[in-house]
Amino acid sequence: MTQTTTNPDNADLPPVQVKSSWSFLRGHMREYGILFALIAIMAFFQVATGGILLKPVNLTNLILQNSYIIIMAIGMLLIIVAGHIDLSVGSVMGFVGALAAVMIVNFDIPYLLAGIICLFAGAVIGMAQGFWVAYFKIPSFIVTLAGMLVFKGLTLWLLAGQSVGPFPGQFQLIASGFIPDLIGSGKPNVFSLAIGVVVASIILLLAVRSRSEAAKTGSVEEPFVFFAAKNGLIFLALIYLSYLMANFRGLPNVFIVMALLIAVYSFVTSRTTIGRRIYAIGGNEKAAMLSGINAPRLTFLTFANMGVLAALAGLVFAARLNTATPKAGAGFELDVIAAVFIGGASMAGGVGTVVGAVIGAFIMGVMNNGMSILGIGIDWQQCIKGLVLLAAVIFDVMNKRKA
Repeated sequence: MTQTTTNPDNADLPPVQVKSSWSFLRGHMREYGILFALIAIMAFFQVATGGILLKPVNLTNLILQNSYIIIMAIGMLLIIVAGHIDLSVGSVMGFVGALAAVMIVNFDIPYLLAGIICLFAGAVIGMAQGFWVAYFKIPSFIVTLAGMLVFKGLTLWLLAGQSVGPFPGQFQLIASGFIPDLIGSGKPNVFSLAIGVVVASIILLLAVRSRSEAAKTGSVEEPFVFFAAKNGLIFLALIYLSYLMANFRGLPNVFIVMALLIAVYSFVTSRTTIGRRIYAIGGNEKAAMLSGINAPRLTFLTFANMGVLAALAGLVFAARLNTATPKAGAGFELDVIAAVFIGGASMAGGVGTVVGAVIGAFIMGVMNNGMSILGIGIDWQQCIKGLVLLAAVIFDVMNKRKA
């Protein structure tokens, strides 16, 4: 059911189609459902842990522990939206961390140069795998499964089966450093709090501007009450989280890296031609190619991009552990893929958002953190995470049938 109204200030524009609240919520249950799920899970563990979950020190650790998952989830989203999968990201992450350790620790190569080489290596790895998927039409599952095995073996060879470390202090700041307080005394970190307030305000203003532009063309679908509640909640949550972290040590350096990646990739996927084309080839590759889209080249680029982000995650993970180990990244590909699907991406491709993938990663992270605080064994943690992933996929399938 829809109610048709007209905009008195724009009589020449087409009528605005305003859906009823219930109808709109049902049609957008995917994107609202994951946000409600994250809030509910955080509320549950906040109560169950006696308030430990949202303590500043635990909140900071939660961000640091999930930073590399979030970084890879952003790249994995583009892969899945394009209709493919990448099983090698965990192994590539471990291999790049090992490569960084060998260059920095064993050969005394400056960490900045080593980091650039590692990112380039990640790009080459992604391009090598994307080449076979894009231009030879070999299923991505097979190509990246082979890549997973290859880079596990190369990591063992590179490290000779032993851990390599420690890293220089400056390199460790990538994952363990915090933004200094340039305004106050550091307790609380006023500069970090100010950054949080500015970022929250910018996000709110952009949302208002986007809705205003949509209203001028008569294309507003979201009821105002939903718009106000969603963006008001995000605004208050960002300020509150910034306040909590400012009372500990401030915003971590890796948090700024994640925020920049989320902003850039959200813009690319929603506001650029290349982003819309990636969604198009995921929705229907043949139709996209008939409309003039170079699907093989875009597929190739999405895998190259995934390689770079996996390499970045490998640098962050190695810096956080302060060592490179042969088993680094084992099983991480499962957490990354689960985060993207829980965040609302479709198995068939063509559906998903960067913000959704990030929320999915945080859902997994909050569950891991909360269950660990409660003393739940790793065996039951794996079972619960598997059931959550299954529920997300079932929800996706059922939602498609209703549509």
